[in-house]
Amino acid sequence: MTQPVAERAYDHTKSLILSGGFAGGELLSEVTIADELGISRTPVHEAFLRLEGEKLLSLAPRRGAAVVPMAPDEARDVLEMREAIECSTARRALGAGALPSAVLAEMAANVDRQRELAAAGDEERFVELDSAFHAILIRASRNATALFFHELLRDRQHRLRHQLLQVGPQEVAGALAEHELMLAAAQRGDADELCRLISGHVRRHRGIL
Repeated sequence: MTQPVAERAYDHTKSLILSGGFAGGELLSEVTIADELGISRTPVHEAFLRLEGEKLLSLAPRRGAAVVPMAPDEARDVLEMREAIECSTARRALGAGALPSAVLAEMAANVDRQRELAAAGDEERFVELDSAFHAILIRASRNATALFFHELLRDRQHRLRHQLLQVGPQEVAGALAEHELMLAAAQRGDADELCRLISGHVRRHRGIL
């Protein structure tokens, strides 16, 4: 199925912002994005409105669209909220003991793939699996609101990572080791240990950023 043009414009523009293709304060042109994608300005304008709602763009009459700069405390704020959401959902998911076997199998498969990518030195795809690993736990809590906010925070952290942090083999090795410990705690149904590990994992990211 062909992706709707407004969705294409949204994904394309958002990717440019999150990856640091446009710096904070830089102006974006609807005409330029439309020409890049070979589409009309209308779907691009719709995409810009969505991105304004996510506080990634600021629209002003006669000025156009400007990329919203990262706030000075954004890294701290994002990681504090991520820690709160992930710990609370982990406790909820493990409230009845061990996670369902299907969830544990998904987590284990994710970690196995992480090992392969770490060995291959593929940091970019490893980071994608890192995010997916944490999302598995949040989905297991069946807390739709937490998952929604996790996705917003994931975008913010993606932007922080691209602009403030160069992920290398040392960071990948540390993250993989922590994910292996988290998986083991989840397999045992140990919510306290899992939350302790999540907190340490997020705080390590805070120290790097």
